[in-house]
Amino acid sequence: MIWSPTGVASADQPLVVFSHSSGGNRRSATFLCTHLASHGYVVAAMDHSELVTPELARREGETETERATRAEAMIASRVPDVRFLIDHLLKDAGFNVDAARIGLVGHSFGGWTVLATPEVDPRVRAVVALAPGGIANPRPGILRLTLTFAWSREVPTLLLAAENDVMIPLPGLSELFARLPPPKRMFILRRADHQHFVDDVEGEHEGMRGGSFPGDAAWIPAAMRPMSELSSGDQAHLFARGLTLAHLDATLQGSEAADQFLAGDVEAELARLGWATGCAEGAT
Repeated sequence: MIWSPTGVASADQPLVVFSHSSGGNRRSATFLCTHLASHGYVVAAMDHSELVTPELARREGETETERATRAEAMIASRVPDVRFLIDHLLKDAGFNVDAARIGLVGHSFGGWTVLATPEVDPRVRAVVALAPGGIANPRPGILRLTLTFAWSREVPTLLLAAENDVMIPLPGLSELFARLPPPKRMFILRRADHQHFVDDVEGEHEGMRGGSFPGDAAWIPAAMRPMSELSSGDQAHLFARGLTLAHLDATLQGSEAADQFLAGDVEAELARLGWATGCAEGAT
């Protein structure tokens, strides 16, 4: 799916590729993709291989070995999916895409995907990871994902986390952030869980809390707080849209205003609003 800028010059535009979570799809974060497109980005999102390849689909009655094999294949398909989409858009004359200004944004499994891609693709110039997988000690039922951060050059990275994320706990993300090469920044949305980075925050959160998970992940619904105790979807969307756009504008568009905003006391402003805390290292 492609969201194209409107009312902008025909010169090549920066490209942003969005990678969805393991339970999501290409439309999981239209609130963010449309916002970025309205600010001059060509934004592309695809259904990852596990949604379109029959061999990767979950099957009833599969053994533990079969499940593990399928998970390995699903993990192995993620980065090639992103690279394929970038290749396609750069070759398609119908899109005015600047090959020197490519950014990646991803949520959960997609957050891991966009952090893993710079290891093998030098075209990536900026990354935003929303509650990404890849922490050192994932909880039961959560995909075990590895990040070496063996990047050959600097890739300015923004990590957005949720304070009450039961699937990707904050201590794990703090450890991941410590390993992440600079320049980097991390901000934490207060009173938020894993689904605060998708379109229908309230519906997705309560649907997950009232549902059931197979096997080792059966603990998840009971561990989630009710939506009434958490930040609203509107607050979460403002948080994700504003910080993601600022990071991409500073890194891909060379915006002095965005750079100054991020270099200022963003943490104090977010704390004043009661939404977030943050930490930063290096300069983007």
